[in-house]
Amino acid sequence: MDTDHLGRPIVVVTGMGVLTSLGQGQADNWKALTNGTSGIRRISRFPVDGLRTTIAGTVDFVSVPEPSAPALSQRLAELVIEEAVSEAAIGSAGNFPGPLFLALPPVEMEWTQRFALANASGANDTVTYDDLIRAAGKGGFEPFYRRFLFGSVGEALADRFGTKGSPVATSTACASGGTAIQLGVEAIRRGETDAALVVGTDCSVNAESLVRFSLLSALSTRNDPPSSASRPFSKDREGFVMAEGAGALVLESLASARARGATVLGIMEGCGEVADGFHRTRSSPDGKPIIACMRAALADAGLEPDAIGYINAHGTGTPENDKMEWVGVSAVFGERATSIPMSSNKSMIGHSLTAAGAVEAIFTVLSIRNGVLPPTINYDIPDPALPVDCVPNVARSATVRHAISNSFGFGGQNVCLVLGAAG
Repeated sequence: MDTDHLGRPIVVVTGMGVLTSLGQGQADNWKALTNGTSGIRRISRFPVDGLRTTIAGTVDFVSVPEPSAPALSQRLAELVIEEAVSEAAIGSAGNFPGPLFLALPPVEMEWTQRFALANASGANDTVTYDDLIRAAGKGGFEPFYRRFLFGSVGEALADRFGTKGSPVATSTACASGGTAIQLGVEAIRRGETDAALVVGTDCSVNAESLVRFSLLSALSTRNDPPSSASRPFSKDREGFVMAEGAGALVLESLASARARGATVLGIMEGCGEVADGFHRTRSSPDGKPIIACMRAALADAGLEPDAIGYINAHGTGTPENDKMEWVGVSAVFGERATSIPMSSNKSMIGHSLTAAGAVEAIFTVLSIRNGVLPPTINYDIPDPALPVDCVPNVARSATVRHAISNSFGFGGQNVCLVLGAAG
């Protein structure tokens, strides 16, 4: 059958590309992830003297001529799309047969660009977008204008890879990657397209973003050694680690994949999305939105909680977020909650923010396909209030047919994905 329990086209994954602080490509990332390797390092891109947090999961092995988060985010997206489209063997060069759904961080002028504009125009350091428009209108700063005032990343990717229709860019905080996947799944289920290209990319490790998160007391300050900083579910967790990365998935209807003889890597069985708006940064203390989100994903997949064999946790390593995730998991899975493996990729790659949902969905597919669950490293002091089986420190072999990948973001943006085995 090519349809699901509700008569909708079954949506499958036929290509994946990933790049994180662990390296570029599925092979390098999967090897490092299952070996418990950390990609967290001291920041060298900009001065960190005087900052409380001096570490991040940066991708300094990728460079761009224009030093800005949008430019680097675009470059990472290009690299992962190339890998995903190549694996899917779909379309032809510059001619992808479907739309682009892109998860992207907010595009804004950074300090480097503001200072450059201020110095050139003789203005003070509080230059605005109006100043940028005037500077561009005089024939200068045209690249800045195009980069920071338009949807340049999505348009550039659509032009390069030949996706169909206008690119759709979404930014739902740390749930963005999951939101983009859900948009692709829904487009295929509605019969609007046989294939969709879904990308999450984020290179927000810059001085301004680091300071902002630090002012929220959200970041780990365990700077030495950097590899020990991210400690999801551990009693001594004290914040997340910012990171960069990108993930791309080629989604198709099962009928389309079969018709062209494509290899099915995994099945997108269900999506759940719930926004609660409880607070700009905090989770609702009763966990209701998270509970509703996971239950919505299970219902969409037509599965009972007992069918889930693994949870790729959001697992940021902040005291409150990990607690709220456990509250949600324990409510949905009841007595099984303590025995379901629930590991956090962020213990090794850091929190790739807008890209996290896409990156971690890819790692979930790889976990199912390879029969190996990545560990949660730095789990040295268990938290008795969170009795999770977090696959501590060492990867584990396991046969999993259905798994959940959680993404919970600031502002109450919550997305849960249910992924299934291909065969």
